[in-house]
Amino acid sequence: MSQSHTYESAQLHCQSLQTALERLRRQGLGRLARWGDRLAEVLPAGGRLLAAGNGGSAAQAQHLTAELVGRYQRERPPYSALALHAETSSVTAIGNDYGFEQVFARQVAAHGRTGDVLMLLSTSGRSANLLSAAMTARTAGLTVWALTGPSPNPLAEAAEEALCVDGATTATVQEAHLVAVHLLCEFFDDAVATAPAAAPRRAALNGTPHTSAAPSVAFLRRSS
Repeated sequence: MSQSHTYESAQLHCQSLQTALERLRRQGLGRLARWGDRLAEVLPAGGRLLAAGNGGSAAQAQHLTAELVGRYQRERPPYSALALHAETSSVTAIGNDYGFEQVFARQVAAHGRTGDVLMLLSTSGRSANLLSAAMTARTAGLTVWALTGPSPNPLAEAAEEALCVDGATTATVQEAHLVAVHLLCEFFDDAVATAPAAAPRRAALNGTPHTSAAPSVAFLRRSS
């Protein structure tokens, strides 16, 4: 491949990302703000965020949990967030004994509690292990959110809410997802900073029946 062709491809890559981010800015910020507000209710009151993905999406899910347990930009208390794919002994044991499709679902059943949040990241929206995790989580009373690639896809339909990035390539979708993760952390930090002190949540939410809602999906479509 010639250097000129490589440079042209890089220009197209940057343009594709710029287009995806502009759609995210126009169409996705409201959803991310609502998610940040919801996390600001759940986590300070003793709830937990569980997150999972495969490959590059696994790295981004772990990035999200690290920002919550550590910090994003401002100093604040740590909050409970677990990246399920990072539990290597559990992943390999479950995969060996139950099959790879169950590596996240079984951990959701073990760690998730009513009112917790499960965030699933997938560029395809078709990963069987994430779909199993979503179904297990909704049965257990967790709120399920998905960051996916182009819609429609099965994971967006299985989640209660989804933000679907219609990027031209897998790389573009992943890059937009990283921005979405940072924006979610920013909205969360702002909501936590302005929220009144939270009451302990476990007893209150564990006694509240969970009602499953129809999936809500935000589509970030390519312009024709």
